[in-house]
Amino acid sequence: MLTVTSDQRDAMVATCIRALPDEGCGLLLGTPEGVVAEVVPSANVAASAKVYEIDPRVLLRSFRRADDEGLEVLGVFHSHTHSPAYPSPTDVRQAPDPQWHYVLVSLAAVPADLRSYRIVEGTVTEEEVVVNKVTTAASPD
Repeated sequence: MLTVTSDQRDAMVATCIRALPDEGCGLLLGTPEGVVAEVVPSANVAASAKVYEIDPRVLLRSFRRADDEGLEVLGVFHSHTHSPAYPSPTDVRQAPDPQWHYVLVSLAAVPADLRSYRIVEGTVTEEEVVVNKVTTAASPD
């Protein structure tokens, strides 16, 4: 299970929309229990509408920051611009870590569809995404 706030979900979708016509991407930092603490956008250095590649500098900074803050790099998110939110054969081949959460944002329909998967030895398993509402404190009168 992956737990995100509505603001984090919206940040992933916004990152993917801004990257159009290419795929958008980024990393997820959080706890071992799968609770996302931060969404880290990245440029898609592949500059492609069919594949994504996280900027190596963003990857390095994110791993260092996670270590410094007692977090983990939980996984990656990226968009499919014209297809469903399901890992493509390329996504499955390129999945670097069986512990990661692989979040896909499909921009093929409105609203965007966000789903998360585990990919272990080529086997794709969808997992639940819990979206917690974020409430902002009312400002004093």
